Amino acid sequence: MLSSNTSFHRRSEAVLVWGLRGLALVSGAIVLLILIFLVWEAIPVLQQVNGLRFFTDASWHPASNEFNLTPMLVGTMLVMAASVLIATPLGILSAVFCQYYAPPAIAQLYRRLIELLAGIPSVVYGFWGLVVLVPLIGRLHPPGPSVLAGTLILTLMILPTIALVADASFANVSPDYLKGCAALGLGRWATIQGVVFPAARAGLITGIILETGRAIGETMAVLMVCGNVVQVPNSVFDPVRTLTANIALEMAYAVDNHRSALFVSGVVLLVLIGILVAIAEVLNRGHLYD
Repeated sequence: MLSSNTSFHRRSEAVLVWGLRGLALVSGAIVLLILIFLVWEAIPVLQQVNGLRFFTDASWHPASNEFNLTPMLVGTMLVMAASVLIATPLGILSAVFCQYYAPPAIAQLYRRLIELLAGIPSVVYGFWGLVVLVPLIGRLHPPGPSVLAGTLILTLMILPTIALVADASFANVSPDYLKGCAALGLGRWATIQGVVFPAARAGLITGIILETGRAIGETMAVLMVCGNVVQVPNSVFDPVRTLTANIALEMAYAVDNHRSALFVSGVVLLVLIGILVAIAEVLNRGHLYD
């Protein structure tokens, strides 16, 4: 009887392992197919236009055979980097508050509010930014649609990601670590800084990568509040256009090289995400070897 149960569990485990391998293979195949599709659609313009011209042309005017993506790449990186720099400490510290300082009832209410923020559609954030935030910035420094508006909206949108992932990472820290710190007489903040943060490092890195990917890929909200002017901004009050907004604005009527150039933008975005994943892998490996 015991042998029969053992054999059943082994077969079940083997089925589960092969099922997980199959799902992993399907996921990898989907990503590969997306990459192949983007490159295939980008090839027509790359065969006619030197790849360097996407970063050295005078401007972005596909009808005039000018394909400079640099202003939109700069706008994307500025809005993304600024929002991540603001949201990351806010999200991590809010998770610290929930786990180690807040009464259980307040912590639970805060988590529900953060989950609610995570579920709000991006177009709602963009609409709120357009009718409330942009006019406020316009009174401070015209015109209103700007890098600053996009940064603040994206910060609100990615804050739930890092806050929830950080909260889950802190919750998974072994209670034995905390008991050991208490036995040594360490204060609460010393325990958090010296033990909890290192123990939750992998989860925190994952949260940062996820929020950064969300910031890079966001389209509708930044399209509505950033102004959509193709230029390299000189200040946070200047309007910009991101790569994702450019694709959304122009894909409906783009043809020939213009359409193909938009797929080049998609390839650039995918490369940025790939770089993020590679950085996360390197950092996590470094953590494992520490």
